[in-house]
Amino acid sequence: MFEGNRGHQGTVDAAGIGHHHRIQLNHLGPQMGEGLLQRGRQGFEQGKQHGAGAGSDLGKAKALPSTEITGSINPYPAARMAPSSTQTPQRGTGRGIGIRTAAGSDERAHGQLHVYDGDGKGKSQAALGVVLRTIGLGICEQKRTRVLLLRFLKGPGRAYDEDAAIEALQQGFPHLIDQVRTGRGDYFTAEEATKFDRQEAQRGWDIAKGAIASDLYSVVVLDELNPVLDLGLLDADEVARTLACKPPGMEVICTGRGAPKELVQLADLHSEMRAHQQMDPGITGIEIYTGDGKGKSTSALGKGLQAIGRGISQDKSHRVLILQWLKGGSGYTEDAAIAALRESYPHLVDHLRSGRDAIVWRGQQQPIDYVEAERAWEIARAAISSGLYKTVILDEINPTVDLELLPVEPIVQTLLRKPAETEVILTGRCKNRLAYFELASVYSEMVCHKHYAERGVDLKRGVDY
Repeated sequence: MFEGNRGHQGTVDAAGIGHHHRIQLNHLGPQMGEGLLQRGRQGFEQGKQHGAGAGSDLGKAKALPSTEITGSINPYPAARMAPSSTQTPQRGTGRGIGIRTAAGSDERAHGQLHVYDGDGKGKSQAALGVVLRTIGLGICEQKRTRVLLLRFLKGPGRAYDEDAAIEALQQGFPHLIDQVRTGRGDYFTAEEATKFDRQEAQRGWDIAKGAIASDLYSVVVLDELNPVLDLGLLDADEVARTLACKPPGMEVICTGRGAPKELVQLADLHSEMRAHQQMDPGITGIEIYTGDGKGKSTSALGKGLQAIGRGISQDKSHRVLILQWLKGGSGYTEDAAIAALRESYPHLVDHLRSGRDAIVWRGQQQPIDYVEAERAWEIARAAISSGLYKTVILDEINPTVDLELLPVEPIVQTLLRKPAETEVILTGRCKNRLAYFELASVYSEMVCHKHYAERGVDLKRGVDY
């Protein structure tokens, strides 16, 4: 169950857009641009009045209790008043993962074993999101944060959306990322597996074992290891024994369908990406990532990295907009990586955060929460309708709507009218199934089977945020 989420304001300019991630409003037309500019100024002024501003670092925390909000949705969020309450919510023990500031908790030192499996979309994207965050941590803190991205079953015979982006990251930050690809690009069953397939799987695993034993990497991503084990190309018991003995500070992430029980039992985190079959096939280019499991925002960041790769290698007009609700303040490691990418590709990616630097509780919303949610949505609506961006990521918009900070109907209408070539990704958990879910051509629910936060383990900067 969704219980609460945090908001953010962050440092903004007079237009309500981050100084380092400015959207060129003139591209949207004079009237539209001026309208957004005015909305941004209003949001900025109201934000100052209500104490919204840059704050402490952000992390994620365990579930928190909810209080239901009552009454109808007002179409003018800035005029709505929040329920008055001074009660401080207490932590619960449920499965849901809320969001809190990181200043009040110590970052964990020990690494965890993550397993992402299931038939839904978002597994490899989640791995790429961690790559982006880990690179960002290395940039902003100048720490020894090297990542190995080892990709099984993704040989040179086939191109993938993320290839160009990873290559660009390697060129820009050669001291932070290594990539190895093994296998062939063809799909095959266990009965169709060849000697070459087994040799390639073993080659990749030998590299993985060496990387784990060396303790040179803070994060090791074993992309598509799960189906390699499911196909019987490697011994699952040996893999589990090796991973059980990994260095204590190392984070290991295993992705792909069909994770074996040996790996699931060992995992500290197990998220299943579950595909929802829609009655209607939906609108091409609308993707939903929701659920209580980990991987929603991380998958969105990975999706953004894939889109950036397309812009670098294939379509120079493929601009990417990443809009994030309920995530304020500073300290997000992906910010540093995105800013670094903007230096090399300034016309390729824009990034905006909205909200205040505090938890937003159901039933305890403040006026600034509505103002900030609406401010970001006005920008999102104009960006989607303009066709300027080929990929628009609306991160944490689902809980924003579920908390009634935004009405759902304008979002439905904007998605119905979006340009055919514009891809829109909407993420975040929510208590209620939202109307625009029915429009999605891809609908993945992240199901939480196991999460280290339930055991009181702190989340880790550069991995979780």
